Amino acid sequence: MTILSVGTRPAETPVPAGLRVGVLALQGDFREHAQVLRELGAIVDLVRRPEELDRIDGLVIPGGESSVMDKLARTFGLAEPLQAAIRGGLPVYGTCAGLIMLADTILDGMNGQQSFGGLDIAVRRNAFGSQTASFETDLDIPALGEQPVHAVFIRAPVVETVGPRATALATLADGRCVAVQQGNLLGTSFHPEITGEYRFHQYFLQKLVAAAR
Repeated sequence: MTILSVGTRPAETPVPAGLRVGVLALQGDFREHAQVLRELGAIVDLVRRPEELDRIDGLVIPGGESSVMDKLARTFGLAEPLQAAIRGGLPVYGTCAGLIMLADTILDGMNGQQSFGGLDIAVRRNAFGSQTASFETDLDIPALGEQPVHAVFIRAPVVETVGPRATALATLADGRCVAVQQGNLLGTSFHPEITGEYRFHQYFLQKLVAAAR
């Protein structure tokens, strides 16, 4: 049994033996998420087929290309079962493109682009410009402790509207929202999986433990 830590303080919530987390592995940086989750003590499944959803306690949707994820999810028959699982309470964490896929509304999606939905938010894709406009900054996120979170934004979306059912967890200095949660759902515009910042994954695993009780 592995004990989660948030920042430098031990958390009270352990990772139970057998906790199984899926990582959507259709496209994007799913390997990086899988590595983080394994280091935190979870069993990790790479999810590409609808039947694989039945084996997991929660799911991570990685960064990548949201329009490609959408097309592949529909091609593999995964989109509708995943939407149903989200409606049924499956804990899900989305980073960057994963946040877009969890949004109820995509303001500037490609023609015909769909999301899985679940988060009562409206997002804008590539809100900060091209990859050459990528940047790093420190964010104050009280839910994760006093120590700032170092965040990396790569062709990142921004949450333009936070609906009444969702809660903003982090904003930039100009007030734009870049992290949200709603029940068992969690989303960030940035990529903690590539910076050695594990607190969001730890926070998500705590949601899985609570949901399993």
